[in-house]
Amino acid sequence: MSVLVVILALAFLMWAAYRGHSVILFSPIAALFAVLLTSPELVAPMFSGVFMVKMVDFIKLYFPVFMLGAIFGKVIEISGFSKSIVASVVRLIGTERAIFAIVLVCSLLTYGGVSLFVVVFAVYPFAAELFRAGNIPKRLIPGTIALGAFTFTMDALPGTPQIQNIIPSTFFQTNTWSAPILGVSGSLFILLCGLWYLNLCRKNAQLKGEGYGQNLQNEPEHFNDERQVNFLIALLPLVVVGVANLIFTKVIPQYYGKEYIIHLTGMPVTVDITKLTAIWSVQAALILGILTVFIFAAKPVIHHFATASKSAISGALLASLNTASEYGFGAVIAAMPGFMVVTDALKHIPNPLINEAITVSVLAGITGSASGGMSIALAAMSGHFIEAANAAGISLDVLHRIASMASGGMDTLPHNGAVITLLAVTGLTHKEAYKNIFVITIIKTLAVFFAIAVFYATGWY
Repeated sequence: MSVLVVILALAFLMWAAYRGHSVILFSPIAALFAVLLTSPELVAPMFSGVFMVKMVDFIKLYFPVFMLGAIFGKVIEISGFSKSIVASVVRLIGTERAIFAIVLVCSLLTYGGVSLFVVVFAVYPFAAELFRAGNIPKRLIPGTIALGAFTFTMDALPGTPQIQNIIPSTFFQTNTWSAPILGVSGSLFILLCGLWYLNLCRKNAQLKGEGYGQNLQNEPEHFNDERQVNFLIALLPLVVVGVANLIFTKVIPQYYGKEYIIHLTGMPVTVDITKLTAIWSVQAALILGILTVFIFAAKPVIHHFATASKSAISGALLASLNTASEYGFGAVIAAMPGFMVVTDALKHIPNPLINEAITVSVLAGITGSASGGMSIALAAMSGHFIEAANAAGISLDVLHRIASMASGGMDTLPHNGAVITLLAVTGLTHKEAYKNIFVITIIKTLAVFFAIAVFYATGWY
């Protein structure tokens, strides 16, 4: 019965998200519904003492990253840099390789620190233009953008500043560059398999005589090939973010040590630097990236910054509150007797890496959020994962990379916010285009187990 209560709560939240309801509203409703069915007297204490506390803890740690990432994406957009990057890559690769061109553009922007949602809006007009010119079915655009933005550059490639690569560092005291060999191996697996699948779909469509499509929704205007910002200048802020992130990851622990004590009037405050290094490194890198855009495109950025920054911060607030609500929901569910039954069953999986991969994948799929599902899993079971890994002689860097990659696997189920946004922007329905996104989801999930196989076959990480 206790497990059924947990399943009902999760199913209710999935239904609400799929129907387009606010996760911020329905996460506490679903969580407290489970508590009501189990111990009615605990509804109020669990809301104030668990849900809200965990929700605020998540915002305290990660909201600055959401906000700086959103602002960075906006200044890249209003400066014309994103348009220049997209146009330059398209010219370099050619319209005949439209799928690869769009995947590469999405990868550059995402790995450079631009928010996934910003990438969708920035790349879609160019994708539509290329696919229309190549007579490639429009229904393949969401899968193509998903491959470039929602997969390996989000959580597999070492050093990516996306939140899915930062969260494990707070549990394992690692950094965003953990297990680079496994990350690169998994990334190549995803990229090659994903491109093979999408090109197979393109060829099959051509054989059937299927073109771009007719009477489509949300069609952008034809691309105006106006004078663009120099490609190297446009690319510079992305490079600055990547290099600065690497430098700060090394410098911060050397400067502050493992702990730093703030001596103020009254009680001294001890700050655990090991849990904050990755977060501080990305924040500092994003600030430098933003300043770089200001230096090279001061006039358009300053002119539009007031309006653009409001839009970016609104988006960051919504994204962080959505994820924090799911984190609070997960914390309540993790305290339920039914969840204990599930975790006890998962603990019987003997291999710690497979255990972690399955646990994180399942919870990311249930919540429809990579960061939310991973946060729930690691909050509940990171101690068990660490203990099992230490017993097996497995580095915590490997745990970091597997957790991060697993979070971005089954998260892109139909109720995922990024999937819903992607389909809305492209003017397509789940029925028309979700199949290709789901295949990319399967490839991404398989890549986690491919990385585990590489580790056990070679011992490299």
